[in-house]
Amino acid sequence: MVYFEGEKEHKDLIPGLPNEIAELCLLHVPYPYQALSRSVSSTWNRAITHPSFIFSKKTLSHPNLFVLAFHSQTGKLQWQALDPSSARWFLLPRMPSPGDTCPQRLACAALPRQGKLFVVNGAETLAYRAATNQWSAAGGPGRKGFVAAEGVEGRIVAVGRGGTGVYDPESDTWREGSGLGGELERYEVVAAGGRVYVTEGWWWPFMFRPRGWVYEVERDTWREMGIGMREGWSGVGVAAGGRVFMIAEYGDSPVKVYDEERDTWRVVGGGRFPREVMKRPFCGTGLDDRIYVACRGLNVAIGSVEVVSGKGKGCGGDVSVTWQVVEAPRAFREFSPCSCQVLYA
Repeated sequence: MVYFEGEKEHKDLIPGLPNEIAELCLLHVPYPYQALSRSVSSTWNRAITHPSFIFSKKTLSHPNLFVLAFHSQTGKLQWQALDPSSARWFLLPRMPSPGDTCPQRLACAALPRQGKLFVVNGAETLAYRAATNQWSAAGGPGRKGFVAAEGVEGRIVAVGRGGTGVYDPESDTWREGSGLGGELERYEVVAAGGRVYVTEGWWWPFMFRPRGWVYEVERDTWREMGIGMREGWSGVGVAAGGRVFMIAEYGDSPVKVYDEERDTWRVVGGGRFPREVMKRPFCGTGLDDRIYVACRGLNVAIGSVEVVSGKGKGCGGDVSVTWQVVEAPRAFREFSPCSCQVLYA
């Protein structure tokens, strides 16, 4: 990489090392310290913000779990990031939002490959970039009422009492999508295979059957969710490997995968969900073949999804999940997760 082409004078990135070797050293500075290293010198700042450096950094990034946590005693909201490989937590800069923001009014979503996190708060949209470890204001939807969101094929789809909104980060613009079939008591959203699944799930005192819809992003159309899917959705939904999983919020929290052909949920194989260290409430997300679940106290369970060859994709018996737990520091015991997102950082 040439950083100072055309300049008469330049400084070495690291004295005594060729710039090519120094660049490799900077590329291996882990998140979130790379953003801080920009302040070392103007030379480092230009190198780290160079487009070819950012492109190279993407190949070395790995998934980090970002959790919006609520403190039960102080009511404080804060974003924290977990590096699963080192089990280290990092505190993000404070989100620029009103101090009295209610977690239920925030619709959070991510574009993992771009390293970007988005929070829709009323008519305002906030964007966080892992590359710079900074928040910024993005284009607002112009309407309120979005309470849930998901990243789908490079766009953010938000739903709620305000209808449907689709945000394009490249143009920093929102467009209005087709209307949802009706209002829900609560909104849980999962995206898989170019579709957004929205359900209200079961809620006490279980007098009404849950409702649910499926949004086809490319067609901008909603259809009613299958009976088996919406009535069997009794926990936290997560998408991984193109499938929709559910961690039940009862008993030992069995993990199930949705069988679209049969419109039913099937218990997966593999190890049992680590219920003894994972205390409700749960919050989950997924990326590639991994499922991430955070719980009260911010313990995190990471499930590795494996598909047994030779069996159909629609059968739940072909899927197994094995779990490992990253236990949080005791200082986090009063925190509960409100949202979980995975970003490459």
